[in-house]
Amino acid sequence: MRLLDVGAVLDREKDIRRVGSKIEVLKELDDKSTSYVILSHRWGNEVTYDEMTGLTMMKPRKRGDVRERDGYQKIIKSCEQARKDSYRWLWVDTCCIDKRSSSELSEAINSMYRWYRNSQMCYVYLHDVIEQAFPTEQDFGRFSKSNGWPEWFSRGWTLQELIAPEKVTFFNKDWLAIGTKKELKSTLNNITRIPKEVLINERVLRSIRPFERPCVAHIVSWAAGRKTTREEDRAYSLLGLFGVNLPMLYGEGSKAFQRLQLEIIRFSSDHSIFAWNPKGQLGGYGSVLAEDPSCFRDQSKLVSFSKSVDSTQLLRWDITNLGIHLSLPVLPSRD
Repeated sequence: MRLLDVGAVLDREKDIRRVGSKIEVLKELDDKSTSYVILSHRWGNEVTYDEMTGLTMMKPRKRGDVRERDGYQKIIKSCEQARKDSYRWLWVDTCCIDKRSSSELSEAINSMYRWYRNSQMCYVYLHDVIEQAFPTEQDFGRFSKSNGWPEWFSRGWTLQELIAPEKVTFFNKDWLAIGTKKELKSTLNNITRIPKEVLINERVLRSIRPFERPCVAHIVSWAAGRKTTREEDRAYSLLGLFGVNLPMLYGEGSKAFQRLQLEIIRFSSDHSIFAWNPKGQLGGYGSVLAEDPSCFRDQSKLVSFSKSVDSTQLLRWDITNLGIHLSLPVLPSRD
């Protein structure tokens, strides 16, 4: 992964007017052996990879325009916080990925969950929180477009960015720390419907004991009300939560979520993937696969019968050109 050198970024910013040559602020490093912090945020007027690397070579007016952006100030404030916390390296998605390269973007998306999980700390920047405390109640007056909570909680990519890191610190608009994931787990559970045990230990998602980890439908339900700029990202942002990989095919629309479901089926015998509610009227012909995560909106309390079923009955899956073939047990009703 490509990381920002916190010291180099801040030193360059300090003497920006006297710098006359290109300064290396990014370096390729291994996420498994490097101590780094990572930023999670709502995108706005951001700084790209080529702008961040070529800042000192720009004409003064162009350079000034870049430095005045909220996205650039966000990077500087993140670096200042990282230095305060004694970290040398920082990852910010906007400028650490060269999005002009489709192969690099695909690799980054498939690696992103791991990058957040391996970070020493995740800084969550809540640009729309001005108070000096984390909001604990819905406020539709202030957050009318995001279900009464800060906008960060309504975005698709921030789901994995909340779950994957072990340590998460939330900051308000002025970069004042207003709580950690561990301290706020009850409030975060109320906002996101993610169980507390998952919030404090994401390894539950990878448990080899099926009765310990949430079912597929439950996990997808956490993303049901979230939005992404690109339709395909509603699927791509869930890859890490299921430990699967997919090639990025922007332009395929809702087919991306169907590809995700098929990939999950290849590695899982969890039948809850079929426990979704169609949007709109019932009837007619349709796919056994859901169109998008919102079809799982009401599945957060799905009851599993797995403990009462012989596991050998749940192993047969066949995906053919005609559809999906599987064997299901018949169980008595528990009314």
